[in-house]
Amino acid sequence: MGVSVLIVDDEFFTRNMLSIMLSQVGHQVSEAEDGLEALEVLQQNRPDVILMDLMMPRCDGLSATKTIRKDVNLHDLPIIFLSAKTDGATIQAGMDAGANCFLTKPVSYKDLVQNIQDVLI
Repeated sequence: MGVSVLIVDDEFFTRNMLSIMLSQVGHQVSEAEDGLEALEVLQQNRPDVILMDLMMPRCDGLSATKTIRKDVNLHDLPIIFLSAKTDGATIQAGMDAGANCFLTKPVSYKDLVQNIQDVLI
């Protein structure tokens, strides 16, 4: 049975690719183009997990995640960070902001499905 996933990324191609991968395993997908839009979506609907890009205009993944972690209704929502930047400082910043785990772009199908399963256990 699928879970609901919010994909937050400013790149249409990335959102589309992730959406296709997740739909293939029965997950329900919603999308947001940046952290501000993600916060608006979360006011209406709580997904089971968020895939959060790190670098986005208007509101980046770090800021959005910190805001989510402060919300009593959302603070435990699993968040998986996605980024092409894989240096130690970037990964640490994501984890410090409250990410549950970090995946490197481009994301493999196997890693994506496994990490979603891992954060929901």
